[in-house]
Order: sequence, then C-alpha cells, then structure tokens
Amino acid sequence: MHNHHHKAVSHHHSGTHSNDKKTLKVSLAIIAVYMLVELVGGWLTHSLALLSDAGHMFSDALALLLSLMAFHLSDRPVDRWQTYGYRRFEILAAAINGLALVIIALFIIYEAIGRFMYPPQIATGGMLTISAIGLLVNVLVAWYIYRSTETKANINMRGAFLHVIGDLLGSVGAIVAAILMMFFGWKWADPAASILVAILIAFSGYGILKTSMRILMEGTPEEMEIEHLSQVILTIPGIFAVHDLHAWTITSNLNALSCHIVVEGTLTVSQAEQLVNKLTEKLLAHNIHHVTVQTESSEHKHGENLLCCLPKHYKHFH
Repeated sequence: MHNHHHKAVSHHHSGTHSNDKKTLKVSLAIIAVYMLVELVGGWLTHSLALLSDAGHMFSDALALLLSLMAFHLSDRPVDRWQTYGYRRFEILAAAINGLALVIIALFIIYEAIGRFMYPPQIATGGMLTISAIGLLVNVLVAWYIYRSTETKANINMRGAFLHVIGDLLGSVGAIVAAILMMFFGWKWADPAASILVAILIAFSGYGILKTSMRILMEGTPEEMEIEHLSQVILTIPGIFAVHDLHAWTITSNLNALSCHIVVEGTLTVSQAEQLVNKLTEKLLAHNIHHVTVQTESSEHKHGENLLCCLPKHYKHFH
C-alpha cells in the first residue's frame, strides 16, 4: 500500500511574493541609477574603490533582476514537466548570485594588486563625495529590503540583501580610503580598501553558494537530523520501524520527506491512512510540508537500513 499526503506551506506564498516583487523592483531602480553615477565617478576620479563598488552594484542589479525572474517563475502552477512547479528556480538564481559575488571579489583583488604597484592619481574630493552619497543610498536600499517579510527565510531575498550589504561596505571602504589619501597621502589605501571589501563580498557569496548548492544537491536541510526524524516517526503508535528515509528542500520554506514505515499487516487501507495522516501532522510541526509514505508489513522485502542504499551498478536499457 502506498499513501501520499501533501500539506501546503502555512504562510500565504503568493501574497508574500507580491510584496517581495515590489521591494525588489524599487530596489533595482535605485541601485541601477546610482550604479551609473559610481561608474562615471570612478572613471573620472581614477578610484578603484569606486569602480569596484560600481561593479558590485552591477552585480546587485543582476541579482535583483534574477530574483524578480525567480519569483515570477515560481508562481507558475505545476505541470506534467515540472511536478514540483518552478519554485526551485529561486535556488538556481541564488546560486548564480553567490557565484557572481565570488567572481567579482576575485576580479577586484586582481585589479587591486596592480594598483599597489602602479598607483594612479586619484581625485579624492570627488571620490569622497560620491562614496558618501553611495553609502546613504545603500543604507536606504538595505533597510528597504530587510523590512521585507521573506528576507530572513528566503535564500533568494537573503542573497539580494547580502549583495546590497556588500555595496554598503564598499562605500564605507571608499570613504575611509579617500580620507586616508586626503590627510596622509596614502595612495595604497584605495586598493587596500578594495581588497578588504572584496574579501567580505567573497565570504557572503560563498555562504549563499554553499546553501543553494546543498539544496540543489537535495541534501538534508541543515536544521534537521535524519536520526532525530526517525525517532519522531517512531513515536507514532502503530509504527514499528522506518527505513529508506529521505529529507530534502524543494525551495525556501518548503521541505519534503519520504520514507517506508513498517506497520501491522492486518491494518485496513483506512486504518493505514489514518496512521499516515497522524505522521504527516507530526512532521509538519518539524517544518516538513510535503510527505510521501509507503506502508509495509513486517514481511516486506526491503532492507532495514535507515538510509536508502542504491546499487552501485545500474542496468541500462537501449
């Protein structure tokens, strides 16, 4: 007997996405406009700190655009080709954003090394003015995104937020570098500030990339332990054993689980269904929203391993 139960995510998914779309659209407009200001300002003042910040703002604009696309796609209904729907595009967008952060950080470090050896003449007054305005812009956008309902829970929104925080730090670095060059003549301050900001950018990018890759590889959610989940399942009266247990994340705030449970072989279909419904409700309290359970008697032919042991060699059919 096979019983399948699907429980919808408790929060209003479509309404939340609607708010997030508005947040991202406004943020994208502000970021795109000031990116052009920093790009022109960095070129005129010869400041790598400003140019790197403009480059990072470009990645912000790309990240916000990808996030918007992800939310639009994730609202599409399920079909025969995508039986879980298109929500996982959010995770793919987050992975691209994380990778973009790391690549941009490496490029900034590469450019900064050259600036140490051959420092250009920098217009520090203009650099200070533009970076100070940039700091205010980034504080405004970061606050606007942070107040979104999904910034903490949704990896896509968190990636967009971290992009803007990286920009904010870039503006701070540019301000400090400009002040050091104005008062002490330290030309190395510009590339040094760029490298420090690049390291912070790379660190946040790596975190987003690591989390998104774990989801794409269908790894067990970080907040869950397979052994603990098996004990939760075995607390249900009438379930004697559990094996072939899988837990994974489909997208942010949507975890899934499948398993085989051993029950009394004389149970009717209705009784087995009631047992599975109790299990589903129990697992929902542990943040698992989509549950697929196969019920078996003690005479089942499967192994008793908690984890599924796939064969090393597969038979190919031509």
